[in-house]
Amino acid sequence: MKEKIIQYLEEKKECKIRELEKIVRPKSSKEFTEMVKSLNELEDEKLIYNDHTSLYLIDDIHFMAGSAKDISRYEIAVFNENNKVYVPKNKKMKIFDKDEVLVRLKPEPSLIKVFNHGLTNITGVMIVKKKKTFFYSDLDLHCSIRVVNEKEFSFKKRTKVVCQIVKYADPLEVRIIQVLGHPDDAGVDISAMLTSNQVRQVFNGKIVKECKRIPAKVQKDELENRKDLRNLLTVTIDGDDAKDFDDAISIVKNEKGYLLYVHIADVSHYVKENSALDQEAYLRGNSIYVCDRVVPMLPFDLSNGICSLNPNVDRLTITCAMQVDERGNLLTYNVFPSVIHSDKRCTYKKVNACLAGDETILEEYAEVKDLLFTLEPLAKLLKKQSHNRGCIDFNTKEAKIIMDKNGYPVDVTVLERGFAEQMIEECMILANVCVAHHMHVNKIPSMYRVHENPDPKKVATICTVANSLRIPFDFYPDEVNASQIQKFLESIQDENAYEVLSMVALRSMQKARYDAHCLGHFGLALEEYCHFTSPIRRYSDLVVHRMLHAYCFNEQKRTPSNDEKKIEKQAFHISEKERDAIMMERMVNDYKKAQFMEKRIGQVFEGTIVGVMSFGFFVEMDNTVEGLVPVHTLSNDFYDYDEDTMTLKGQTHGKVFQMGMRVRVVCTDVQREKGQVTFSLLERRNHD
Repeated sequence: MKEKIIQYLEEKKECKIRELEKIVRPKSSKEFTEMVKSLNELEDEKLIYNDHTSLYLIDDIHFMAGSAKDISRYEIAVFNENNKVYVPKNKKMKIFDKDEVLVRLKPEPSLIKVFNHGLTNITGVMIVKKKKTFFYSDLDLHCSIRVVNEKEFSFKKRTKVVCQIVKYADPLEVRIIQVLGHPDDAGVDISAMLTSNQVRQVFNGKIVKECKRIPAKVQKDELENRKDLRNLLTVTIDGDDAKDFDDAISIVKNEKGYLLYVHIADVSHYVKENSALDQEAYLRGNSIYVCDRVVPMLPFDLSNGICSLNPNVDRLTITCAMQVDERGNLLTYNVFPSVIHSDKRCTYKKVNACLAGDETILEEYAEVKDLLFTLEPLAKLLKKQSHNRGCIDFNTKEAKIIMDKNGYPVDVTVLERGFAEQMIEECMILANVCVAHHMHVNKIPSMYRVHENPDPKKVATICTVANSLRIPFDFYPDEVNASQIQKFLESIQDENAYEVLSMVALRSMQKARYDAHCLGHFGLALEEYCHFTSPIRRYSDLVVHRMLHAYCFNEQKRTPSNDEKKIEKQAFHISEKERDAIMMERMVNDYKKAQFMEKRIGQVFEGTIVGVMSFGFFVEMDNTVEGLVPVHTLSNDFYDYDEDTMTLKGQTHGKVFQMGMRVRVVCTDVQREKGQVTFSLLERRNHD
């Protein structure tokens, strides 16, 4: 019956419920019940909209189903994988962040339905006044709130708590599920955000027991069928504050060019399939990195211990050995289980100093400097190969938030990347390519990292912005490839225009995800790619390692079709968890940036317009802090929004605000809990 209803609505787009009854023709109460059930299921599946008078087909032209995000006092952003719209707030309808909603797109976007409430937990402070306790929500939800289990606790001072919503009513009913401590204590604010977003932060007793049964050192019997590479000079190169080391590097210069070894921690040896450890790692999907901590995928006993390639200890690994010629071409590769002994833990900062000739660091790295100076030219060759095949370098800016001992942000800067970071990145990409190729050509079930071709409509946005900035381009959105986008970005001389168009190009891309099928990677301009190099922090890599052990190293008796089905399910889940982690990391960053700006209200800043909407424009400061200049704050004129050119133009004076324009702004308001900063325009400075 569902198919019949959809087929009819595809023809009519909308119909009265009575009209549908005539088409479906239920002949009995049972058939009528089936019709009602089908309508309810179609509505749950977000395929139809029922306003209790008429039924509408939810198509991409008239409707859009998506997730809501509260972005300002006046608008809500609604987005899904294919689209994003900004909708004025509906006073009659309470909408919270993460709500699944339906938007009617024409004539103007408007909210018409809430499918599901995405907000399940809220954080706030319990405050004692005159022997009475009051709950103050961190977020202004524009409704009263009643704590149903307040009497189960005794509060003597201001206390941060996490509450679960038990009834979406007025008042909103919530129950306290966790007491975190005083709101000014270091880290309490981030703990509250993690907890309210259901981030798994604690490993249960069963997992702790499993960890204790795992030896802290490599055992002799574990070396069987492993290639012994302990005498091969090996280093790890990571950030200054890294604690877990997934990967290590060895390199030998030979008559064919360079023999590069990428050693990856053999986490799958310790995290057995379907164990409690494995099930928890799968539920987490990946580690989450926020300002003051790592929420690990695996317990620290493993991630910082036996699975981490720490210096001066034996570790079990899977090695990808690659012979590369003098031009950077891959000649041969071999993937095998191994045991290594890392000789030194190097940092990006010191490796960069070593390569730059810093005498102090050269002395400190005396035992491994030859390895580093051999790796440097190889990495340059690999980088050149990446460039030649069309790999896109979006040159994105990553914020570095510096906090004091109390967890308060004292500075926001741009994270600097030297060549050491690029060296490791190129080595890891090459290893990932080799493993993906190995799995693909041998038809081994595997999980691939895929990045599909961009939607031509979104690529057309690049052309629109380029036109508005008078930047020439010579590609067509319908048939663009990565090399064309790369060459276009490299052709831009103006630094501001480059940053804006790089950001627009990045936003026009599809989201990279995991899949059981090898679909290629557009951004890297690769036909085969997977994630193999970070099994401590990504479950996807753990799956790839397991498949290597099962089908290549140990030749276990498994059914490929069963593994493929399982990986399909895992890939979908892990892709979702990755998106959740990115959103969580972004949420914490926005919160801390807003907190940083609280003491800077009234101060003047300079920035670049990075987004223009009908309700205003977003300005990004050079340190990555971003804020909104609402259109209603622009004085002495009314402004029209041109969607085609993404500009705001004054009706009277003809002032134009467009992406890439440098402006001076003053910080006028900060809403820390929402991670929102509001600017007002101080004066316009022409883009040059």
